[in-house]
Amino acid sequence: MTAARDTATTAAPDVAKSYLSVNNIEVIYDHVILVLKGVSLEVPQGRIVALLGANGAGKTTTLKAISNLLRAERGDVTKGTIEFKGRRVDRLTPNELVKLGICQVMEGRHGFRHLTVEKVYSYFPRLKQRRTSLAGYTSGGEQQMTAVGRALMAQPSMILLDEPSMGLAPQIVEEIFEIVRDLNQKEKVSFLLAEQNTNVALRFADYGYILENGRVVMDGAAADLAQNEDVKEFYLGLSTAGRKSFRDVKHYRRRKRWLA
Repeated sequence: MTAARDTATTAAPDVAKSYLSVNNIEVIYDHVILVLKGVSLEVPQGRIVALLGANGAGKTTTLKAISNLLRAERGDVTKGTIEFKGRRVDRLTPNELVKLGICQVMEGRHGFRHLTVEKVYSYFPRLKQRRTSLAGYTSGGEQQMTAVGRALMAQPSMILLDEPSMGLAPQIVEEIFEIVRDLNQKEKVSFLLAEQNTNVALRFADYGYILENGRVVMDGAAADLAQNEDVKEFYLGLSTAGRKSFRDVKHYRRRKRWLA
């Protein structure tokens, strides 16, 4: 473990209790482009784990590695293993993973735009009002709810949620994350969510991992990460000296300090 990752005061999730376990995976695209470099993470049953980092850090690739969607993009897990419920799953097909209980909600609210919205109304009452609408003509927030609702129809025990806040107004983001928490608490659905909005993700998650350039550079309990000076400076735009601009905090010193 690097010195940076030692800054988290809470121990990583207990491996013995892990529902999903990603073990030192490497992902290569087109046989030459190394995207993930030794990524490991754990998602305990019934927890929300956030995968944080800037665009291009490797968050989406990590989720696609778990759901086995890489091959459609000429990518492959070339090292390491992925286990779910104690079973190795990195060589299963996507539909086999769905049958085991893993569903991914893709970035960009992908839906069948010519179909009416799904009938998952108890958690998404707004969709009931739009039940006869074509999904492609609903709002961004309603499309995100539809995408999550579609995943729920498979009765998953684990949802991989990719950038749920992307392009949405702050109040809609709060609504989406409240629904995620309700599903986690009431339905016992575990979540691994990839999110650039570090502030909101750490408020709703139990644990977090921060990726940069395809590597995990820091992990810890969400409350601890939210108070970590590096996280506050580099991802929340805050430091002990006060708020900083995004331009001020995006520089090489971050990598030098974290990976020293």
